[in-house]
Amino acid sequence: MKLYRTGKAAKMLGVHKVTVIRWIKEGKIRAMRIGKEFRVPEDELKRLLGGKTRSTAVIYARVSSLDQKSDLERQIEYLKEYCSAKGYNTVDILTDIASGLNEKRKG
Repeated sequence: MKLYRTGKAAKMLGVHKVTVIRWIKEGKIRAMRIGKEFRVPEDELKRLLGGKTRSTAVIYARVSSLDQKSDLERQIEYLKEYCSAKGYNTVDILTDIASGLNEKRKG
C-alpha cells in the first residue's frame, strides 16, 4: 500500500497542506501516523478524488534575457490558466532566463 505525505496529498486534492492535516484530525480523512507526521493511503486519496486521479503538469517557461522578465511572467500566467482549464494539477513551475541555444540551462 502506497502512502503519501500530507503535502503531496494536498497537491493531489488541490488544497493546502494545513487543510489536509485539519481534515485528518477531524476524521474526514483516514491517515496513519508515522513518527510526528501523517501519511495518507493511496486508496483514501482515490476515495476522495472519486476514484480518479487528476493529471499533473509541470510548467516550463523561458526567455532569453532579463529584459524579457515581463514576458516570462506572462508566459507563466498563460500556462497556469491553460493547465487549470484542462483540469491539470500544477505541481511545479520551472523558469529559465537563458539562451535557447544553450543546452546546459537549469530548467
